[in-house]
Parts: sequence; C-alpha cells; structure tokens
Amino acid sequence: MTETVVSSASKELVIGFDRPFVIIGERINPTGRKIMAEEMKNGDYSRVQSDALAQVAAGAHMLDVNAGIPLADEPRILAEAVQLVQSLTDVPLSIDSSIIDALEAGLSVYQGKALVNSVTGEDESLDRVLPLVKKHGAAVVAISNDETGISEDIDVRFNVAKKIVERAADYGIPACDVVVDPLVMPIGAINTAGREVLKLIHRLRTELKVNTTCGASNISFGLPNRNGFNGAFISMAIQAGMTSAITNPLHAEVVAASLGADVMLGKDPDCARWIRQFREPTPEGMGAGRGTGRRAGGRRRRPAASA
Repeated sequence: MTETVVSSASKELVIGFDRPFVIIGERINPTGRKIMAEEMKNGDYSRVQSDALAQVAAGAHMLDVNAGIPLADEPRILAEAVQLVQSLTDVPLSIDSSIIDALEAGLSVYQGKALVNSVTGEDESLDRVLPLVKKHGAAVVAISNDETGISEDIDVRFNVAKKIVERAADYGIPACDVVVDPLVMPIGAINTAGREVLKLIHRLRTELKVNTTCGASNISFGLPNRNGFNGAFISMAIQAGMTSAITNPLHAEVVAASLGADVMLGKDPDCARWIRQFREPTPEGMGAGRGTGRRAGGRRRRPAASA
C-alpha cells in the first residue's frame, strides 16, 4: 500500500490507504484575512502562533503554512513563520506557496521532511518545483490542472495527475511522495461536482495508487451550514479513498466526520481515538469506577431469602 512519510524534527507522520485520515490545518493563511496579512507583513506573528496551537489542540495532524501577501517579502515571511511554528509544535508542516523563492526559503529552514504545496501540471511549474522537492527530500502536493485550466472532465484531471506523477519520477521522486489534489469544485455552482470528484478520488487510489488531499471547504462554497456539509463530504471522500485534507480542525463537524469514518473503515481499532476525543469527563466528585455496575440511582438487588 502507498504510504507518504512526512516529518518534523522529532515526529513522523504517515499518510496512507490503511492509515487514519490526516487533517492538515488550513488557518495559517493570510488570504482573505486582512488583519493577519498586515500583522505578518510587519513581523507580528501572534495570530500565527495562536492559530497553530489551537489547530493542534483541536486535532490537526499537520499544519499548512502560507504567507501569500501582495507586495510583501513572502520568502522572508514564510521562512519566519515556518521557524516559529516549528518552535511551537512537533507536527509536520505543509509549506504552501506559488512563489518558487518562497518555497526555497521555507524549505531551507525546515527541520524534517516537509510537504510542498504545490505543483501543477504546467510544464513551467513542473520544471521549477520538482527539482526543489528533490533537492530537499520533500513530498509534494500535485494539483490536477495545467495550462488549459481546471477541467470539469475527470478524465482530463486524472491524466494531468498521471503526468505529474510520471514527471516526478523523472526527477527521482517516487509516486509515494506525490499527494494528488483532484480539485474539489463548489457543488452549489456545479451540481455534479460531488459525484465526479468521488469517482476521481477512487480512480487515483485504485489506478494511479497515490495518496490524495484537497481543500475540503471548496465543496460547500456559497451554501448555508457549510461545516455540516463539509463533514458529510469528508466522510464520503474517505470512503472513496481520500487519505488527507486541508481543512479547519476548529470545526467540530469536520473532525467528527473524519474520526467516525476511520472507525467505520476499521482504521481506529476498539474505537480508541473516537473515545479519547469524545468521552465525557468524569463528573466532579465521582471516583474512577464509582457508580458502575448498576444504573445511577438504582437500588441494589436484595439477596433472596433462604427457605
């Protein structure tokens, strides 16, 4: 079975078909967050720090770190953010940028084996990003679009993913170190998007035999109760073969959906992870084991009288 190994300086994480689903926290990203963008631009990483700690506490197994701020020194900011987050937590990181110099800066200071987010099927992207991935011994997210854009035809997206995997092999990067993003489209705009991406996830697993990830919240764009919908999508995507997702672990519905799917698919023996996450705390004043063996408030059964 395909296994993608990533690591921090002290902790290893495996993304794989028979492994628990991996949640990659998405919140360290200034896109659409004006206050965070301005703070990071000015060297204030207090919001990065709080977001990192909150996501790990909520159940994130990895963190995505992005510093895409217009007219800012993205290489410097990304490197500083990576160093800060690694000083706060031992979870592995996904280093996220479309700027090659920023990726280089982030990878140069990273301790461990990072996940690079990302490379597309465009020849220019392949020729610039893949040598960098190989140089730093990283894994890489492969986005299933190319010079023609994002196709609604899943056969086209599958072939783009296949092209990236083959080109990665030319650079000495094994298929196990390529995590494919099949591209989740908003179902409110394209009503067949859910059904089609589930088919594509299944094909990527069974035919191309690669691990997968996605920006899970894209599926619910424009809909009410997005968190509930995202949870439903994630549980179905896991059943189809998806092995990780870049999403928000602070949304309880998303975490519950991933943990529940792991239980159903036998990836959580004895429901141990589910129980750890959701077991109700023992009420104050109740000792361990107190009140067990009979219903609370019930009477003890009296022994039968002798004849």
